[in-house]
Amino acid sequence: MKLVSHHVEKPWGRNDLPPVFGASAEALTGEVWFDAAERPLPVLVKWLFTSERLSIQVHPNDVQAQAKGMISGKEECWVVARAEPGATLGIGTLRPLGAEELRAAVVSGEIEALMDWKPVSAGDFYFIPAGTVHAIGAGITLVEVQQNADITYRLYDYGRPRELHLEEGLAVSKAQPYDDARSGRIGMSARQKLADCAHFSLWYAGAEAIADLCGQRNPCWIIPLCGDVDAGGTQASCGECLYLEQPAPIATSPDCTALIVFEGRP
Repeated sequence: MKLVSHHVEKPWGRNDLPPVFGASAEALTGEVWFDAAERPLPVLVKWLFTSERLSIQVHPNDVQAQAKGMISGKEECWVVARAEPGATLGIGTLRPLGAEELRAAVVSGEIEALMDWKPVSAGDFYFIPAGTVHAIGAGITLVEVQQNADITYRLYDYGRPRELHLEEGLAVSKAQPYDDARSGRIGMSARQKLADCAHFSLWYAGAEAIADLCGQRNPCWIIPLCGDVDAGGTQASCGECLYLEQPAPIATSPDCTALIVFEGRP
């Protein structure tokens, strides 16, 4: 089935989204979510569009979230689709920070300078484990694949009048340099495994490789980046997302590329 899209306004969003997303030019759309209308799915797919930096934030792991009465924590993977010159992602800190040093840096605003702001371009991807202090910079369009949990602790928000979650965030933060091997660049191969964790695995594939991958395992999510996908008579292109609960015949346009998500680790 084709998943329902939800447009979410954010203070750091944009009003110039590509027409395929059907967003209002009057709204600052920061996120477009894809989910099933009748039930929540275990994985949430989003497109993010930034005109300003997002807050510096952190997500708890499953154990920490469940201790607070939440269903699960939140791990995610980012795939950069577009980046303006000079765009950056803040992932981890330049050096390890203890809890009290992190608290002082957040309160003073020094955390901005202590973040590792990594220059990025289209095709870069990063897996963000729970506990990683992170922020998405301005001028970026990316796909985010995550555990379907709305649990974010904002540590610092550049003076915006939004609620912060300092104590909760400090309790789960690992303020240290990022060294996760599940990061890199999308290459030229017909298919490439980008990242996996206990909750999902993420692949990049083109044309015939899309059908091959989706025929091996279900359920799966298909996120077209270019071209068109037809799954059992349901078509999707960039700006849409398909969910296959059962195997279905898949056809693609020759120029098609897509991200493929599977629940859990193979």
